[in-house]
Amino acid sequence: MARAWLGLGANLGEPTAQLEQAVLLLAGSPGLQIVKRSSIIESAPWGVTDQNPFRNMVLEVETESTPEGLLALCLGIEQEMGRVRTMHWGPRLIDIDVIAYERIELKSPTLTLPHPYAHERDFVLGPLREIAPDMADWIVGRATA
Repeated sequence: MARAWLGLGANLGEPTAQLEQAVLLLAGSPGLQIVKRSSIIESAPWGVTDQNPFRNMVLEVETESTPEGLLALCLGIEQEMGRVRTMHWGPRLIDIDVIAYERIELKSPTLTLPHPYAHERDFVLGPLREIAPDMADWIVGRATA
């Protein structure tokens, strides 16, 4: 099993409840086990700032999936929960990003690891530092290297 870190966020509907629903759906996914979860924090929007504040958290998981397979699982859960992508960095019912997968550096048409903006986002780094400070430091180090 590989270790990976997922960033979750929501700012429409009942964001905290949606994060908890996403955690339950991930926990019920075959070949995936949640190892640690951060606190849920409130954060200002990033990118498009004229929208509701977000609730965010990070999960550390063990997975049998490849990085692309894990991304597909996350996107499938977003779709199952009713996410419709209408605006880049816009409001959302749920967002599940693969932040890091082991210490793999990857750039493919569908996935970049570590997440290309993780080092700029306090709403990712704060919760990540809570549960995996070494991984947060590694991500910041990759961006400044």
